[in-house]
Amino acid sequence: MNRIGHDMTPLPDLVHDRARVGPVRDRRPVYRDLLPPCNAGCPAGENIQAWLAHAQAGEYEPAWRVLTADNPLPAVHGRVCYHPCESVCNRTQLDSAVSIHGVERFLGDLALDRGWAFAPPPAPTGRRVLVVGAGPSGLSAAYQLARLGHHVEIYDAGDQPGGMMRYGIPAYRLPRDVLAAEIARITALGVVIETGHPVHDLAAERRAGRFDAVFVAVGAHLSRRIDIPAREAGRIVDAVGLLRRVASGERPVIGRRVAVYGGGNTAMDAARVVKRLGAEEALIVYRRTREQMPAHAEEADEAEREGVKINWLRTIQAFDGPELTVEVMELDPAGRPTPTGRTETLAADTVVLALGQRADTAFLHGVPGVEFGPDGTVLVSPAFMTGCPGVFAGGDMVPAERTVTVGVGHGRKAARHIHAYLNATAAPAPAKHPVADFGLLHPWYFGDAHRRVQPERDPAARVADFTEVVAGLDERAARFEAGRCLSCGNCFECDGCLGACPEDAVIKLGPGNRYRFDYDRCTGCGTCFAQCPVHAIELIPEDPR
Repeated sequence: MNRIGHDMTPLPDLVHDRARVGPVRDRRPVYRDLLPPCNAGCPAGENIQAWLAHAQAGEYEPAWRVLTADNPLPAVHGRVCYHPCESVCNRTQLDSAVSIHGVERFLGDLALDRGWAFAPPPAPTGRRVLVVGAGPSGLSAAYQLARLGHHVEIYDAGDQPGGMMRYGIPAYRLPRDVLAAEIARITALGVVIETGHPVHDLAAERRAGRFDAVFVAVGAHLSRRIDIPAREAGRIVDAVGLLRRVASGERPVIGRRVAVYGGGNTAMDAARVVKRLGAEEALIVYRRTREQMPAHAEEADEAEREGVKINWLRTIQAFDGPELTVEVMELDPAGRPTPTGRTETLAADTVVLALGQRADTAFLHGVPGVEFGPDGTVLVSPAFMTGCPGVFAGGDMVPAERTVTVGVGHGRKAARHIHAYLNATAAPAPAKHPVADFGLLHPWYFGDAHRRVQPERDPAARVADFTEVVAGLDERAARFEAGRCLSCGNCFECDGCLGACPEDAVIKLGPGNRYRFDYDRCTGCGTCFAQCPVHAIELIPEDPR
């Protein structure tokens, strides 16, 4: 081994090699911000993770202001949104999703209780925008445009603003004082709402009001109907009309036994409403299975808890009150319901049709350039503009899921494009970060923390009136829920990288300012990356230069 000529160590290339005094770093850590799944899944475009972080710290007004930068109706959304953000929450991989809607409601109710107001708008731009429809999409667009300094007027055919939030969502889900208070905060910005003002000639309205742009956001108030052989047509009513009458303070006579035909959220609401109107029996007839129903599962669960019976795989053939003839369906190999020829008889004094709704777009048919889809919806560009310059549309009028949250998101996005149109520019596309999926996280950091549950009234008691069913979280529970957020993909200053770095290369910049790397000390070992619980650090190749 010691003989000359048997040393296997190669000689260094002093001409072409890099200097090798000490470790040579071939990668470096950098701080990154990824997109949390909740933010990505929110149709309203809320920065959920940011306002949850404020709420966790007890900074409730800053949390509310971050939230309302995107959505002016948090107390409404905390009650009626179907929270798709929670469906994609990474916390579900550990125990259960963060109660995002519960914290949102807490902040919205706290703002109403403490009288928080939106910041005053900037100096007027002199531009005028007409919004047709005072539902969620129209109110959202008006709010955002007013915050940009534009004068906004809303024309609505209803007696009171709110659209389907007022006339389609029962009071036991959305108390009317909450809706009115959040709308009043929007009008305080200078938004003018004219109720009882249907629009029949859009071009004439635009000329008369000297409006520079228009956003059309009429809700889906027209029910789809089918012909059912019946002895008394008066005993067949549509769900939207029924809900509107009840929302207006009427208490229509419906009989002791009521059948609702349909499987969507409106059908569930109608069935729960008729129980509160005094029906002893409320049943739903739906031609598909529970797994195929368009209604959200929680809506069907709540209906059944209140005593509503759901008849799956049934379709109505005839109604000869008090008898309802239904045909039994079965699924074919493709999963489509097909008739079997077998019939059953159910008892019903009234039939409520809940087979879907559409928006009344007749007033747009004379507007040059406006095009319609086969289902009657208005076709728009990615900027929400119709084929008529300056006329934009969103909400229930365009092809999309019809929910309050989707409508608010449409209004927010449309306002950005309307603002660009008024300034003869293109709206810049917002930057999109990659989504922080659960596989990127290090869940060992997080302990078990079970979800706080919102109190509910007893089902037997709540069907007696229209008092709100679900209560909100108190401050302690709301702050606890905010603390369950994993802060996916974004640094929350846990000091893990600071404590783990063997070279003291992580420099703490103070609360709220996160950290920076001292690359003169960093060796690229990756210890900080390996321990970061939320993947806020990535390792990138070192620039060889």
